[in-house]
Amino acid sequence: MRPTDHQKPEFAELTDGSRWVIKIGSALLTEDGQGIAQDRIRDWVSQIAALRAQGVQVVLVSSGAVAAGMTELGWTERPHELEYLQAAAAVGQSRLIQFYQDCFQQHGLCAAQILLTNADLADRQRYLNARSTLRTLLSLNVIPIINENDTVVTDEIRFGDNDTLGALVANLVEADALVILTDQTGIYDSDPRKNPDASLIAHARANDPKLLAVASGGGALGRGGMVTKVRAARLASRSGALTVIAGGRADSVLTRLRKGEQVGSFLTADEAPLAARKQWLAGQLQSQGWVRLDAGAVRAIKEQGKSLLPVGVLATDGRFKRGDLVDCVDEQGAVIAKGLCNYSVEETRRVLRKSTKAMEQELGYISEPELVHRDNLVVM
Repeated sequence: MRPTDHQKPEFAELTDGSRWVIKIGSALLTEDGQGIAQDRIRDWVSQIAALRAQGVQVVLVSSGAVAAGMTELGWTERPHELEYLQAAAAVGQSRLIQFYQDCFQQHGLCAAQILLTNADLADRQRYLNARSTLRTLLSLNVIPIINENDTVVTDEIRFGDNDTLGALVANLVEADALVILTDQTGIYDSDPRKNPDASLIAHARANDPKLLAVASGGGALGRGGMVTKVRAARLASRSGALTVIAGGRADSVLTRLRKGEQVGSFLTADEAPLAARKQWLAGQLQSQGWVRLDAGAVRAIKEQGKSLLPVGVLATDGRFKRGDLVDCVDEQGAVIAKGLCNYSVEETRRVLRKSTKAMEQELGYISEPELVHRDNLVVM
């Protein structure tokens, strides 16, 4: 990691990129729980309108539904019961999206609400449907506003957090940049609340292991914190997106970023974008099982770019069906890849350590000679 305090116009993802995902956190949107921050939202919308005028397509990932609902309902503390969280989200989401609509209309722009759940991005068909819808909206000059569908999701009302959702959306739409606006000015090398000498990390690789070590926990209203933002940057980097973590209260933060000004922390991707199918695989949150590979299979996948054959698999478990996502783990249990399995867990158990010919003899048929084809496999 190397701090810098001057402009970085070489970040073409910001200065020349044509598609951004912008995520705004709950504390910023709701005046730290004291109601919707109307003046601040108007200012962000104005900046987004300026970006659109410069040819930047914007997808907005907005937190704040539960927090806004709490204010409308007169609650001062975030409830723990699922039904109360869902009720607050139902009240707050309509209030929030209506205000966004009004603000964008003042700039001659149309906004569209999209509510997603983990399952929408975990299912291949629904993933592709969501991508098609978003691309169509962007082509129509519409600003999609995305939030988790908190009123119906039942996994502790959590996608994980909206930082992760923002990263997955960045993968989904093949964004050039993911901009995470927060109530902090960026990532520091130590906790600035405890260390007055803490220094801003202005530029780092998204996958730098030091980042997680210095990231802090979440606040009272939000569900994230710097840890989730660093993890989101890592996930966004899988599709080649630059991530910026910046203070949402900074003057003209979005338009300054467009000019290439160093605002906040820039976390860059290590590699070129993955193919669209592999972006989807890398973004999956729920594998349906695992297969344990021997050392030869691990080398074939990681070093030689090969498919996974049954002969290299030692064991398996889970509830996966054909086409489901599975973790490929080494003999120590570390996940080295994820992929779509061509056979169910029951079939996979029957063909462990078998050659292609023996595999057909065992099953009485052969769908594919590979357990996981390379085109459906992404190395972690």
